[in-house]
Amino acid sequence: MEKRVMTVGKRRRSLAAAAAVLSGVLVLSACNDDDASGPAASGSATATSQAQVDEAAEQKTSKAQITISPENGSQNASINNAAKVAVTEGKLTEVTMTSAEGTEVKGEIAADGLSWKPAGQLERATVYKIAATAVDAEGLEAHENSSFTTVSKENSFIGNFTPEDGSTVGVGMPVSINFNKAITDKKAVQGGIKVSSSSGQEVVGHWFNSTRLDFRPDDYWKAGSTVTLKLDLDGVEGAEGVFGVQQKTVTFKVGRSQVSTVDVEKKTMTVVRDGKVIRTIPISAGSPDNTTYNGKMVISEKFKETRMNGATVGFTDSDGKGEYDIKDVPHAMRLSTSGTFIHGNYWGPRSIFGSVNTSHGCVGLADVKGAGDPNQMAAWFYDQSMIGDVVIVKNSKDKTIAPDNGLNGWNMDWSAWKAGSQA
Repeated sequence: MEKRVMTVGKRRRSLAAAAAVLSGVLVLSACNDDDASGPAASGSATATSQAQVDEAAEQKTSKAQITISPENGSQNASINNAAKVAVTEGKLTEVTMTSAEGTEVKGEIAADGLSWKPAGQLERATVYKIAATAVDAEGLEAHENSSFTTVSKENSFIGNFTPEDGSTVGVGMPVSINFNKAITDKKAVQGGIKVSSSSGQEVVGHWFNSTRLDFRPDDYWKAGSTVTLKLDLDGVEGAEGVFGVQQKTVTFKVGRSQVSTVDVEKKTMTVVRDGKVIRTIPISAGSPDNTTYNGKMVISEKFKETRMNGATVGFTDSDGKGEYDIKDVPHAMRLSTSGTFIHGNYWGPRSIFGSVNTSHGCVGLADVKGAGDPNQMAAWFYDQSMIGDVVIVKNSKDKTIAPDNGLNGWNMDWSAWKAGSQA
């Protein structure tokens, strides 16, 4: 409302007008109250006149009460649930929300007219303005405005998770969440995450470090079950001044059970599906100088063909170049972050499979260049495998793979796993 300054002249004229009104009130009072007289009557009339003015003003003001969230001037507001408008003693008729650049945010007033919210997620580090109008039962309008700023990328964190929503995975697939910022309040963050299975298995989270949190049951997931991940991290303070922005539900299916066991001494791999052996395949594992890790490993990626350069995993010649650089390794499936794969091998003679271990630590199966022959052992195993299947390596001279080297938390016993929970 525009502020006006009253001059002395105007004040005098206003007083004169008020006196005229007051005179009329006094006359009216004298006609209706024989006991009213003198100064007392004058004071009573003044109070009555003011009450009448206040009552008249109140009758002309809408009773609708609009509330806008977040509060005007708020910083670090949520991009999911913060923005909302509500009204009491009235109904909303119009709500507009715009960014500082003037871009309108779509939203909808509820059918009962009592609330409004945006149709989708807001942008981070953005100033938004909300203007709302409502009417009361008498049709009188009320207006409210607010401006706030959403949380910035610098002041927020997200968790990148696997597996993907709607996917079907093997029984060994954990839920693995990698946060893009270090988490110091692990209890608060884990409290905003829930993983459950339709099988009823107990599912527990384990922190490997300040940025990685994995969830799994005691034993592999039950085949055919459905796993649900709920991220309710919106507004959760993971570190000082750093807030979560995710609010999401993810579900994935667990397919058939397939666990394959590589025996390095025997140089074979036995593939077991739903408790039955479906094939035994001759393999070539790591050489005596470059042994293959023991332990339970989970297939985390599949590539029909990929490049493998020894330099990326520490196998270099005196010139610094990789001891090997194969640009078209067929039917490759990752078993560890550090570079362990089970893959096709077309460059070695067929005689090595089942008889000698020759690799730099990977598990090799017979294949052809170009990955075009479905009758090759590597091609068959690739086609029969899915992300989340388990490959167990035993009888190697190497140590057991670290639980955080890939999706391989199964190599930690249940009590140790639970000890890493902050629930």
